[in-house]
Amino acid sequence: MKIVIQRVKEASVSIDGKIAGAIDQGLLLLVGIGPDDQAEDIDYAVRKISHMRIFSDSEGKMNRSIQDIEGSVLSISQFTLYADTKKGNRPAFTGAAKPDKASQLYNSFNDHLEELVPVKRGVFGADMQVSLINDGPVTIILDTKNR
Repeated sequence: MKIVIQRVKEASVSIDGKIAGAIDQGLLLLVGIGPDDQAEDIDYAVRKISHMRIFSDSEGKMNRSIQDIEGSVLSISQFTLYADTKKGNRPAFTGAAKPDKASQLYNSFNDHLEELVPVKRGVFGADMQVSLINDGPVTIILDTKNR
């Protein structure tokens, strides 16, 4: 799994002009699923994201987790994180998991994360418009294959 983690003051996702999900302070996650991803990748990602100390404490240091601040997550499926740009000018996306597997793992990831923090979701495979106010900015890339 490849996940772009963005600390946000607020974020929302719209589909066909209608808001499908919105959060206030928390994390916007762009979630890509690879062909070799499995349950242990989900467990690792959920553990890292829910405990990652990237929110400021009273002294301004990044020392608090999403759970500590009682924040929320907006999770967006993002197969383009697996783009291959080595050849030519048009990215290839053959490195991403097939849609059936990706959808199942994406939903499982969100279900597991939702056991710890509130999660709003985009719609897998939909054409979505994502809006956010990045806080910091703080943007982190998590790759479950690099542990």
